[in-house]
Amino acid sequence: MKNILVFGAGLSSSYLFKYLKENAGKEKWQISICDANIELAKAKAANSKHCKTIQCDVHNVEQLNKVISQQHLVISLLPPALHVVIAQTCIAQKTPLITASYVSPEMRSLDAEAKKAGIILLNEMGLDPGIDHLSAMKLIDEIHAKGGKINSFKSFCGGLVAPEFDNNPWKYKFTWNPLNVVVAGQATATHLQEGKIKYIPAHQIFKQTQQVKVPGYGNFEAYANRDSISYIEPYGLQKAKTVLRGTLRRPGFCNNWQQLIALGLTDASKQIVGLEKESFRNFIASFVPMNGKETLEQAVANYLGIKQNSTVFKNLIWLGLFKNDKIGLKEATPSAVLLKCLLNKWQLKKNELDMVVMKHEITYTLHKKEIQIGSSFVIKGEDQTYTAMAKTVGLPMAIAAKNILNGTIQETGVHIPILPCFYEPILKELQVYGIDFTEKSYPLSAHK
Repeated sequence: MKNILVFGAGLSSSYLFKYLKENAGKEKWQISICDANIELAKAKAANSKHCKTIQCDVHNVEQLNKVISQQHLVISLLPPALHVVIAQTCIAQKTPLITASYVSPEMRSLDAEAKKAGIILLNEMGLDPGIDHLSAMKLIDEIHAKGGKINSFKSFCGGLVAPEFDNNPWKYKFTWNPLNVVVAGQATATHLQEGKIKYIPAHQIFKQTQQVKVPGYGNFEAYANRDSISYIEPYGLQKAKTVLRGTLRRPGFCNNWQQLIALGLTDASKQIVGLEKESFRNFIASFVPMNGKETLEQAVANYLGIKQNSTVFKNLIWLGLFKNDKIGLKEATPSAVLLKCLLNKWQLKKNELDMVVMKHEITYTLHKKEIQIGSSFVIKGEDQTYTAMAKTVGLPMAIAAKNILNGTIQETGVHIPILPCFYEPILKELQVYGIDFTEKSYPLSAHK
């Protein structure tokens, strides 16, 4: 019997537990679920003799050591700040760990210790990062194997609402952690463009977008992720002139969002007190200069340099920013106030489905000819429990867990899934669940 411990039972865990429970009998797994919300953990464990709930305070080192000492593998869905504490305990107990989070410097520093302990600390094993690594490296390795030289690599991913439920003027609804959506793009983004490192400051990220077309689903726009440069070496793209990773939205979203940035409503640094009885309208008024003769709507439009009858301004009105509804928060940052407003407008309704879109665009030279590959997948959720986001985040972790426990993956140390031992078995099994890339390549021009 192999024991698997999962920390966290939130929204993105539903498909992870579905897979683990369905395979537990065959693989001889015993699954333990630990979450601060014990009722939520019990709900995830329900109807399976292979699942149980446990309680563990991750800040209690003695308790954490005791619990992990009984496990053969740990999966953490907790906030990234807690991964290192769990990883250190996993090293002490020689227990492999899987997370979906980006590798932090603190996690990276554990590489030698993990290798000495003979275990893997596998990170970035979700959707983005995760499936993007698996699929990109498969393409990159195939191109390099036949002697191709990669000139440009672009990778895009987005969690969106399914087209049939895309019925608001922003063409967006929350399909994952709403707070992360609101605070996205608040740090300088870096990428490589035509051989030069480019920096996009936070206030410009949603202005400098790219158009991306996905077969069968039309046009999208993409804004740059925080850090594309750090993937050049791991991906083997040292000879590429352009390297960019970005997030997908429907056309128009980024321009709309830029207005919220310009108003200062995405700021997460300043706590404002006394908002219980304050209205959204008065809150917005405190962010713009007014000459005393103009209405708030006129003042905001003038401040942003847009017209009141423009689509962009109408979209701001649609959010409810100019209403007299009470905020009802004792103390909050502008981004928290904005989030409360958005939660009223961007929630998926009952029976509405989400959608995940991913696309890679690679240009390479082979035999003096320049070729472009487009590789993409689109997947829709099944319902509001088994969402597309939960499926694409949870399944890669679950499949990786199986391959670590059965010895298919034998790497040790701190890793992200970019090696063939990761992408070959995991991509193959993801196809069974409908996560399958469609590829199209065509020559661009004769290389001179």
